[in-house]
Amino acid sequence: MTVHSTIKRVTDRIIRRSEATRQPYLDRMETARLKGPARAHLSCSGQAHAYAASGTDKAALATGTAGNLGIVTAYNDMLSAHQPFERFPELIRGAARQVGGTAQVAGGVPAMCDGVTQGEAGMELSLFSRDVIALAASVALSHDTFDAAVFLGVCDKIVPGLVIAAQAFGHLPAVFLPAGPMESGLANDDKARVRQQVAAGEVGREALMAAEMAAYHGPGTCTFYGTANTNQMLMEFMGLHLPGASFVPPNGALRDALTQEGAKRALSLSALGNNYTPVSAILDERTFVNGIVGLNATGGSTNLVIHLVAMARVGGILLDWQDFSDISEVTPLMARVYPNGLADVNHFHAAGGLGFMIGQLLESGLLHPDTRTVAGEGLRHYTQDPILRDGRLSWCPGPETSLNDRILRPASDPFQPTGGLKRLTGSMGTAVIKVSAVAPEHQVIEAPARVFSDQDAVKSAFKSGELTGDVVVVVRFQGPRANGMPELHSLTPLLSILQGKGHKVALVTDGRMSGASGKVPAAIHVSPEAVDGGPIARVRDGDLVRVNAIAGTLDILADDLDTRPNATADLAAGQTGTGRELFSTFRNTVGAATSGATIFGG
Repeated sequence: MTVHSTIKRVTDRIIRRSEATRQPYLDRMETARLKGPARAHLSCSGQAHAYAASGTDKAALATGTAGNLGIVTAYNDMLSAHQPFERFPELIRGAARQVGGTAQVAGGVPAMCDGVTQGEAGMELSLFSRDVIALAASVALSHDTFDAAVFLGVCDKIVPGLVIAAQAFGHLPAVFLPAGPMESGLANDDKARVRQQVAAGEVGREALMAAEMAAYHGPGTCTFYGTANTNQMLMEFMGLHLPGASFVPPNGALRDALTQEGAKRALSLSALGNNYTPVSAILDERTFVNGIVGLNATGGSTNLVIHLVAMARVGGILLDWQDFSDISEVTPLMARVYPNGLADVNHFHAAGGLGFMIGQLLESGLLHPDTRTVAGEGLRHYTQDPILRDGRLSWCPGPETSLNDRILRPASDPFQPTGGLKRLTGSMGTAVIKVSAVAPEHQVIEAPARVFSDQDAVKSAFKSGELTGDVVVVVRFQGPRANGMPELHSLTPLLSILQGKGHKVALVTDGRMSGASGKVPAAIHVSPEAVDGGPIARVRDGDLVRVNAIAGTLDILADDLDTRPNATADLAAGQTGTGRELFSTFRNTVGAATSGATIFGG
């Protein structure tokens, strides 16, 4: 199948844009490859330090002939998605020994839960934690004693941070090992309904607590299609997972087999063998385009619009928000997973999941079929399903038809013809909007602005009855340089209530929305941000603001906009407490949202 003309055009555009940065990166990776792992060149004392606690693996390590696998783990037992990783190192060590290799935990990285920190001060560290994770993983691998690596991570900033580190050590092969989703609990739509009832004062905290505990009830990823599960999808579309690995439940025989095979596969791809496949060879421009297609086809998290840009930049690949928008225009929305529908990721996986979707997109020419992956040359491997036969892992052809067309549809008969991610431009600057869950009648909103400098002020205004009628809620001074660009998901229930009363409602912010952005139109990541003097700093209460997701525009309808002074905000209260004082360097050096909101060359 010929690659779709738009996919080819956008890919070629990215390649041209990246010419000056991509080749120097590849040259650095080649230099690192030629040097090779340094453990054989370490001093005797250095080697003794590296092998001292390795027990029966000491001899294999000391000879320097066996492949040594570095494990970078984001394990903690507060995150349900990461708790299963407690068992992984021993599984990986055993698998490495079976093929004559060794494995060591190279280091751990922090992993925070955005679900815990929503609406709290800790959320202002969330986006920055991605770059901290990249730094921590780089420290772990800096000992330069590894022939390959496996990365254990699932959730929102963790996978992007680990990919950034994998890019920095792109001369090494790497396999990402997921933990899988928790079993389905209380339906996500029912959970959202209780949240709205609490916001409206109809039920109390006891009912809310019961609903939340029924929804988040065991180990594994949260089952709605937010950033964590979007990360897992991307790792398959981009060839860093084993085929079909993303949504296999934790702690079962199939999950354990996939973990062990992932470790063996990583070692088999090292420079010690005949199938050397480093990360730098996998994550090229075509692979990132495939990831953007997957993001749109599944209705994935808007957070990845920032993360993919940051991940690509470390490998010398320059993505632009227009790339996302152009790809969205030709990518069919094939899935309805909450908040874009009532199903969760377990239902999606059962209906045919990523294997069916990748097969359909390949047949439609919407994916580059010949990218390199950890499973071998070509994305066709990822149309297969993993199975256990007599205790042995193998792969079989995935379904060629959807098993539930209310959840998953073919590319020829999608839920909608476009992916739903759109770049907005206009007198407010540039922004991103996701409309895969937004009804057509809400995709163009023109209403008076109510302007706030933090989300708590919005909640207070709602509780006091100030938000009545049509309204565009503008929440500014929420960008990366102002306060770390927190998600504003805790505003979703009250905005949904206003919309449910028949009002025209939209959110405009230089902050982020949750990866579970839903039915209220939200123009987010507005850039330039308010603290940098972007036009959002000049909007006033009562100004008409137009959010037009169909035309791709975001405008303040005021004739004197250019002559107004920029508003200011006292940000001092948000600069300290909950560790925020330690992140002043990040706030001072972070780049704009359009370049990934990263400290790495942003």
